[in-house]
Amino acid sequence: MNAILESTATAEQAESAIPHLQLQNVSLNYGQVRALQDVSLRVDQGSVVALIGANGAGKSSTLRAVTGLSPVCGGQVLLNGSNVTGTSAHKLVEQGVAMVPEGRHVFPFMSIKDNLLMGAYTRSDKGGIAADLDKVLTRFPRLKERFSQQASSLSGGEQQMVAIGRALMARPRLLLLDEPSLGIAPQFIRLIARTILEINKDEGVTIMLVEQNSRMALMISRYAYILATGRIELEGVSRELLDHPDIKRLYLGA
Repeated sequence: MNAILESTATAEQAESAIPHLQLQNVSLNYGQVRALQDVSLRVDQGSVVALIGANGAGKSSTLRAVTGLSPVCGGQVLLNGSNVTGTSAHKLVEQGVAMVPEGRHVFPFMSIKDNLLMGAYTRSDKGGIAADLDKVLTRFPRLKERFSQQASSLSGGEQQMVAIGRALMARPRLLLLDEPSLGIAPQFIRLIARTILEINKDEGVTIMLVEQNSRMALMISRYAYILATGRIELEGVSRELLDHPDIKRLYLGA
């Protein structure tokens, strides 16, 4: 598992000289526990990049390092080539970064409408906000049908739609998705996968997808990193990793 697929570092991952997001030897501790050790990865402009691994591998910790929710103890986080290590999450939102957290975390006693509008809290362009709200409701017709309902009344899959829609209301250029398929029904998993591809293709949003559903993540991403015990163990073009024997054995149930 320690071998890196050197042959896959092709022009496909070198489309942009400056990555949209880059981690350089990032390490992160929780007390005396090392969660990440010298993690380096890049997410190119306009791409979908997956980070997969078992539970506890450090996937969510990687996103916490990116968003400044947990301070790193080594390395750098770069956004469009600029060092943003330790920058607070709300400042990153202003720089075009939005995150959909694991577990969705909607505001349960607020309506779908108000949940979505919370995503636009840094914006003041009323016309643009209204247009983006219409776009989200067109993308997720279920939310339009339940527009005035409390978020707590929705299913897990519907709440995930709210969480993604809320992030889109910030009009991000980089979208971080933490386990979007976790705890939702299979039909919603397919919808979420299709939505991720549409957001990337139709709106040009760069996406970093953190997932335990390795098959889905590899099928919809262009490039992928496999994290194990806080380290990058393998990386490569996603379609090639789907056929990699170690990936099939450890993550795809083959």
